[in-house]
Amino acid sequence: MTYRMAPAFALLLGLLVAGAARAGADGCDADVPQPGPAAKVPSEAYWLDARTVQWPGLKLQAGERVRLHHAKGAGLRAVPGEAVAGGEGAVALVPSEAALPARWRFIGDGPRFAVAGVDVAALLREQLLLVREAADGRVIASTGLQLPGALDDLYAAAERVDDLGAHPSRKQTRFAVWAPTAQRVVLCRHADATSRAIADAMRLEADTGVWRAELPGDLSGQSYRYLVDVVTPTHGRVRNLVTDPYSVALTADSQRSVVADLASPALKPSGWDTAPRARRVRAATDQVIYELHVRDFSIGDTTVRPAWRGKYLAFTEGASNGMKHLKALARAGLTDVHLLPVFDLASVPERGCKTPAVPSAAADSDAQQAAVMAVAAQDCFNWGYDPWHFNVPEGSYASDADVPRARIVEFRRMVMALHAAGLRVGMDMVYNHMAAAGQHPKSVLDRLVPGYYHRLDAKGEIERSTCCDNTATEHRMMAKLMIDSAALWVREYRIDSMRFDLMGHQPREAMERLQARVNAAAGRPVQLLGEGWNFGEVADGARFVQASQLSLNGSGIGAFSDRGRDAARGGSAGEGGDDSVRRQGWLNGLAYAPNALADAQPEALLAAADMIRVGLAGSLRAYELTTWRGEKQRLEQIAYGDQPAGFASEPGEVVNYVENHDNQTLFDVNALKLPLATSREDRARVQMLGAALVAFSQGIAYFHAGQDILRSKSLDRNSYDSGDWFNRLDWSYRTNHFGTGLPPRQDNFGRDGRDWALARERLADASIPPGPAEIAWARDVFRDLLRIRASTPLLRLPSAAEIRRRVSFPGSGAGQNPVLVATHIDGAGLGGARAVMALINVSPTAQVLALPQEATGNWRLHPVQRRGADARVKREARLQAGRFEVPARSAAVFVLD
Repeated sequence: MTYRMAPAFALLLGLLVAGAARAGADGCDADVPQPGPAAKVPSEAYWLDARTVQWPGLKLQAGERVRLHHAKGAGLRAVPGEAVAGGEGAVALVPSEAALPARWRFIGDGPRFAVAGVDVAALLREQLLLVREAADGRVIASTGLQLPGALDDLYAAAERVDDLGAHPSRKQTRFAVWAPTAQRVVLCRHADATSRAIADAMRLEADTGVWRAELPGDLSGQSYRYLVDVVTPTHGRVRNLVTDPYSVALTADSQRSVVADLASPALKPSGWDTAPRARRVRAATDQVIYELHVRDFSIGDTTVRPAWRGKYLAFTEGASNGMKHLKALARAGLTDVHLLPVFDLASVPERGCKTPAVPSAAADSDAQQAAVMAVAAQDCFNWGYDPWHFNVPEGSYASDADVPRARIVEFRRMVMALHAAGLRVGMDMVYNHMAAAGQHPKSVLDRLVPGYYHRLDAKGEIERSTCCDNTATEHRMMAKLMIDSAALWVREYRIDSMRFDLMGHQPREAMERLQARVNAAAGRPVQLLGEGWNFGEVADGARFVQASQLSLNGSGIGAFSDRGRDAARGGSAGEGGDDSVRRQGWLNGLAYAPNALADAQPEALLAAADMIRVGLAGSLRAYELTTWRGEKQRLEQIAYGDQPAGFASEPGEVVNYVENHDNQTLFDVNALKLPLATSREDRARVQMLGAALVAFSQGIAYFHAGQDILRSKSLDRNSYDSGDWFNRLDWSYRTNHFGTGLPPRQDNFGRDGRDWALARERLADASIPPGPAEIAWARDVFRDLLRIRASTPLLRLPSAAEIRRRVSFPGSGAGQNPVLVATHIDGAGLGGARAVMALINVSPTAQVLALPQEATGNWRLHPVQRRGADARVKREARLQAGRFEVPARSAAVFVLD
C-alpha cells in the first residue's frame, strides 16, 4: 500500500493545498506493491530535545566536525571516504554543555551538540543523517537519529488535544491525526462500501503536529484512511495509506476506519442508556475475578444458538449452560469477569476464518495437533495479544464483521448481560506492544510517525522483549494513546476494571495518570491490575520508574504475585522437560509425596510453606513472619530469588492466583507432578486446595475460567494459537478435555524424545482425567470457597495496617509442620466473628495443629462448610481439646463466635 515519491511530488502537493482532489487522482485508490527496503542506516544518535542531539560512542579528532545533513526527497548517501551525496542542505553543529535529561539516562556516553538557527520542525519531516566529517567534507562515519526526544519537546501541546480521530456532528465532521513528521496528509474517504475514494486536503497545525480537516455534514458511516507522505528509516520516502489509530469503528478485517459517534442511538442496544451499572466493590480486595476468553466461553456450548457461539451475543443467551455457570458463580461471590483481549486484533480473520477438522485419535496422538496447526494462521482462534486498533471491539466476535455497528452494539449487549447477571466486566489491556511495525500492512502507528511509537535499542531497531514490537509509553503521545483508549472503554463501554498485559514495560507515572482518567470517566474507582514482571530493556528502572511489582508499591495498582503461585505449583513459569515433573510444589507433593523423578530435600518444603504464608499475608513488605529457620523477618527481607518476597505496600496492590491463561492449567501441572498413582478424587482435591489458597489470601483473588471444573488443555503450556480444540470449556461438566491429543509442538514438549515420552505417558493414562462426578464435586467446592470469602470480610482486609494487626500464622516458625498451613485472623472490634482460622492440609493424610490456648474458645466449622459440598470436611474437620484436626488434602475454615 505504499510507494516511493514520484518526481512530480511538488506539483501534487500544490494541487492538494489548493483544494480537494477527486477520487483516485492522488493515490487514495492506489493498490501499489510495497517497495523493497532501502539500505538502513543504524540510528545511534538521539534527539534529546528540540535543540540538542547526542551521539553515543563518538570520539572526534582534531580538525573533524559533525554536521546534520537533510533531504526532503530522502536521497542521502554517506559513503566513508566520499562527500555526502543526495543532500539538500547541512546544518553545522556546535558542542553543547546541556545536561543529559533523566529520560535518556540509559544511552551511552558521547558528545552533545546544539542545533541552532534552523527550523527543527521542518527538518524532522526530512531524511536526516548525522555525519562525522573530515575538514574537507569526506565522510568518516554517519548515523541516523532517534526522533522522540525532539517530537515530545516540540509538540508537547499535542498531549492536550482532545479530538483526535473522526468526530461527526449535524453540521460538520472533523478529522484529526497526529503525524508531525509527515510531509503531507490527505484524507481518503468513501461514501459507501463500493464507491471510489474522495481525497480531501488536510492542514498541519504547527504547534501540535496534528493534521486536520473539517467537512460539511454528518459523515457517519463513511469509511476513511489517511494518505501519508513520510520519510521512514527503512524505505526512504513513502506514501502510506493507513487507518486511524483513534478509530472507533472499522470495516471487516480492519481495512478502513469508519466515522462513528459512539453516543448515537444507532450504536446503542435497547435499554443501554438506562441500564444499571455494575455493583461497586467496597475495596480492591473485594474483587474476585474470573479470567475468560470470549470464544472459549461459548464455542462448545450447544445450549447457545449456533450463530452466536464464540460471539459477544452468547453472553446474552441467559438460559445457556455457560451463563447459568457464570450466574451461579456471581451468586457465590464472583465479582468480575475479565475478558482476554477484545479490542481489534490482527491474528484472526474477521471474514472466512477456518475451522479445522480434528480427527478422533488416541489420547496421546499427534494427529489432533497436526489438524489444528495446519490452519492455525487462518482459523478463528487466538488469545488476541496482538493489537491492531485499540479503540474498536474485535470483529470476529461479532455476528457480522461486515456491518461496523454490529461489533459495537453487540459488545454493549454483552456488557449489559454480564451486569444484569451481577458481574462487573474487566478487560485485558495490551498497550505494551503492537502486532506489527515498520511498513508491515498491519502496522498503523509506525506508518504514521515512523520511529516514534516504538521503543528502540541503541541501533534504532525496535525492541521485542515482550514477544512483539514493543511500544514506548514513556513517549508523550504513546502514553496519551494508551490513556485516551482506556478512558474510552470505561466511558463508552462501561468497563469496570482492567488487567494490563506486561505492565512492567510501562512507566508508573503513566499508569497513575491513566488511573485518574478512568476514574473520572467512570465517576467512581476503576480497579487496575497487571503483570508487573521486571525484565527486558526496561528492567530495574533502566529507562524509567516502571509499573512493576517492586516499583508500584503505594500506587494502589495491583500486580500479579508469582511468590505464592510458584511455591504452590512448583518450579517457575515456562519450565519444560524433566523439570515439569521433578520440581514439585507445595500443593502437589514436594518432599511429602514424591513422584518418580523428584529429588527435593525437606528444607525445600519448609521454604515453600513459608512462601505460601507470604502469599496469604498479601506479600506485604512490612509484614513480619517467623520463618522455618526461627528468624523473625519482614517479608521484604525474605528472598524470592534475587528479589524480596514482600513487594506490596497495601493488599490492593497484590493479585493472588495459581492459574491463568498463561502456562499449563493447574490440573495439567498436577498431572505432571503428582505421583502417577494419585486417584481422580485426590487430583480434584489438590485442585481445590489451590483455589482455597487464593480464596484465603489477603489481596485480590484471581481465577482462570474453568479452574473450578478441573480445566485441562491436554498439557498445552502456551495455547495462544492452539485453536478451539485445546482451549475448550465444557459447561455440561462431562469432561475436562485432558487426554485429547499431544499439544502443539511449539512451546511444548518438542525438544527431545524424553519430553514427548513424559507427555505421552500422562496423556495415555486413563486414570488421570476426571469423570463427571469429580468435576461436579470441584465445581461445588469452588463455589463454597467463594461463599466463604464473600461472607468473611476478615479474608479480604482492606489495608496493610489491618493485616499486620490481625493476621498471624499459628504453627509457623522453627519446628513447623510444613504440610499444614494455618492463618489466624483476629476480628476484635469489627462487629463480626471474633476470629477466623483457615487451614490448608496438602498432605495425603490427616494433620493436626495443636493450639492449647484455643481449647476454651467457641470455634465452629464455617457455616458454608457445615452445609457444603465437601463431605470429608463436614465429617472429619473438628476442634477437640485445642487440637484443630484437618482431614487429608482438605481446606477447613473455623469461626470463633
